[in-house]
Amino acid sequence: MQMNIGSLDRLLRVVAGLVLIGLSLFGVIGWWGWLGLILVVTGVVRFCPAYWLLKINTGKRR
Repeated sequence: MQMNIGSLDRLLRVVAGLVLIGLSLFGVIGWWGWLGLILVVTGVVRFCPAYWLLKINTGKRR
């Protein structure tokens, strides 16, 4: 699995995912806030299947 997520993209995914999960925990938004887990996981592993399918790479070019 080749990394296709850059540093800024990674940071934004993790922060947005944690915000969604937090809002869901506190009842501000519904169950769909738990979809933030997808953002957190893709940010941590630095691989996004959707980016792979669309041939997008926000990481450094080698």
